[in-house]
Amino acid sequence: MWVEERKTGFKFVERYTDPMTGKTRRVSVVMEKNTAQSRKLAAVALSEKIDKALLPQVDKIRLKDLVDLYRKEQFRTLKQSTYRRNSAVCNTLMKILDPGIYVDKLTAGYIRERFLNTGREHSTLNEWMIRLKALLRWGYRNDYIKDISYLNKIERFSDIPHRQKIEDKFLESAELKELLSGMTILKWKLLTEFLALSGLRFGEAAALTKSDVDLKNRKIHVTKTYDSVADITTTPKTACSVRDVYIQDELLTVCRNVLLGCHSGTVVSISSVFFPGTIREHIEFDCYAKYLRETSQRVIGRRITPHTLRHTHASLLMEQGIDIDSISKRLGHNDSRITREIYLHVTKKLEEQRNAQIKELKIL
Repeated sequence: MWVEERKTGFKFVERYTDPMTGKTRRVSVVMEKNTAQSRKLAAVALSEKIDKALLPQVDKIRLKDLVDLYRKEQFRTLKQSTYRRNSAVCNTLMKILDPGIYVDKLTAGYIRERFLNTGREHSTLNEWMIRLKALLRWGYRNDYIKDISYLNKIERFSDIPHRQKIEDKFLESAELKELLSGMTILKWKLLTEFLALSGLRFGEAAALTKSDVDLKNRKIHVTKTYDSVADITTTPKTACSVRDVYIQDELLTVCRNVLLGCHSGTVVSISSVFFPGTIREHIEFDCYAKYLRETSQRVIGRRITPHTLRHTHASLLMEQGIDIDSISKRLGHNDSRITREIYLHVTKKLEEQRNAQIKELKIL
């Protein structure tokens, strides 16, 4: 920035390069005085003018430019963990659609074809489509895109109705025992037992410190969650997620075993984290998810995720006669569609078992 003195004041000038033409352009602002305060105000004004001049034209904006603008706003308005997750999905979308494509050239047919060409499961495609639509609608609301009416033509990819897949959301008691017996790595076995017996989300368990696990009063204080992508501990998913989880006898034994089995060694023994990692301070999600996925496929014939263990916990409590409201409170939410669907499934299964018993009865 430089200053040109004029009869009526001082002209502050700055250069910038037009990315569309490669030519050097100038912006300027006139101030009454040439003081330190005036120079600061002029610098801000010039920066705003340059930023405005560099904004892509509505009919020329590419997908990568839209994503950059979208990320900048999300960085200022969202939690870091949410920002990083959304940012990662944006990277995926650019791989699918090509970062250099002009967004005004997108069509419903082109988007569906590119998504289908990935070969991914339709449930995954639907999740990506939700994020793409959110990105494009944001661009429309901010005048970067003129028309997004074609989005109404894009229907969800056909997927198995959720009710038909509910049995894959949890393990039966016998399956859980079989899975645990097939686990050979102690820390993953202990973590699996802990998640299945507590109902905690993986992030909630990974964020626990030793002081959060109160063995004397039999309470687990859930007040935070660990974001493995951003490698940060942050606030929990919802306000209802902040809770105390009662430690029943089986869980008490597991907690003691965790302190003995996961904290032996000169490195992790000084860690305040309840489930310490080997590379990072916290236990590694990707490593555990991979081990759980491969082990469950080998032992029980189907792949499961860490979240399956949370649903398993709900299912096992239901079979023991615990009411759904108490289960929801223990899990840390006011209402859960999946929890209620599991409840209906378990109720139906128990009713069928009772009917089978009654069928064999001989009263007279």
